[in-house]
Amino acid sequence: MNKIIAMVRKELIDAARDKRSVMAGLYYAIGTPLIMCGLFMVLIGQLTSPDDLKISITNPEKAPDLVRFLSNKGITQGEAGAKDLKAIELIISPDYDKQMNQGKGAEITIVADNSEEKLQNSIRRLEKQLQAYSAEMGSLRLIARGIDPRVVQPLKVNVHDQATTDSKGGMILGIAIFTMIYSVFISGMNLAIDTSAGERERNSLALLLSHPLTTRQLVLSKIIAVGLFALLGLVLILLVSKVAYTFVPWQELGFSVSITNEFMALMLLVGIPVALMAACLQLFVSFMAKTFKEAQSYLTMVLFVPLALSMAASYNIAPDILQWLPVSGQQQALMDFIKGKDMSMLQLLVSTLGTLAIALVLAFGMEKSLKSEKVVFGL
Repeated sequence: MNKIIAMVRKELIDAARDKRSVMAGLYYAIGTPLIMCGLFMVLIGQLTSPDDLKISITNPEKAPDLVRFLSNKGITQGEAGAKDLKAIELIISPDYDKQMNQGKGAEITIVADNSEEKLQNSIRRLEKQLQAYSAEMGSLRLIARGIDPRVVQPLKVNVHDQATTDSKGGMILGIAIFTMIYSVFISGMNLAIDTSAGERERNSLALLLSHPLTTRQLVLSKIIAVGLFALLGLVLILLVSKVAYTFVPWQELGFSVSITNEFMALMLLVGIPVALMAACLQLFVSFMAKTFKEAQSYLTMVLFVPLALSMAASYNIAPDILQWLPVSGQQQALMDFIKGKDMSMLQLLVSTLGTLAIALVLAFGMEKSLKSEKVVFGL
């Protein structure tokens, strides 16, 4: 144990000397919550107080009431010379006023490029308001003829939403949990490459193996060092998220998002086996690569697997079996916890044991590979 502790200290000291490489992995943990909060603040601002939509209206004098209705909803006639004036054009039929007076269907045409992604939200916004105006005019026509508008609405659907403000916020935190779990893989990646493929290129790996310590002790020390950096990234992203998310005006959307101490404790507890698996996976792949750059390329591809599992669990686009698999199982349990649902301890236990089993197999694989000269010397 003393030899393992000494080796872990050596790995951490070596990592601390290369501050730029280490911080490159931790920047993700620090910057991701800040970027997400900034995006959420911009999105909430657009949803709660959308900018006025400027469109081109042809024959507005034929439908002054419609133009007034749209103006009250923030959709107005664009000023002459505006760049986006003709991006969306509303053409009112020359016979609009006559058709409305006769109780007929008045014709209006929306001219826009629906393949333009930037215009899609604006087009839907205009269509929604036109439908609202059409429904209002239809009700007035029925009243003018002595008919109760409720006659044409045989169903009155009442929706009782059982979601609480915390559970609604849990939908947002589902995305945050995804970034937290992925930070475990990102934070220790550079150290894993440096302490394996990097040491071999510097010819220090063979020197370490010549010391009076077993291959197993060497492997364990590297796993612990990389795992500690992975957990450090998790701690950083939790602390930054706890502070940053309080500045986002969630109440304007009708729910609250808060990272509690209980969630942070559970996240750290769940993150320990994930960090061990991440360390074993990154070290194993890096030892199999012959050069530092080759290890970087391999890890970029390998880390797509936990990324895909985590994304699938976040957006519910995969079968229920994901609840029993490593990474996705832990993430699903965390999402249930943050939403206030009953967390399946059996599924969490199975996914955690699966995570540890994968880490154990990779650790034994590293121990066996380091007894080969081809791996030690990169032949």
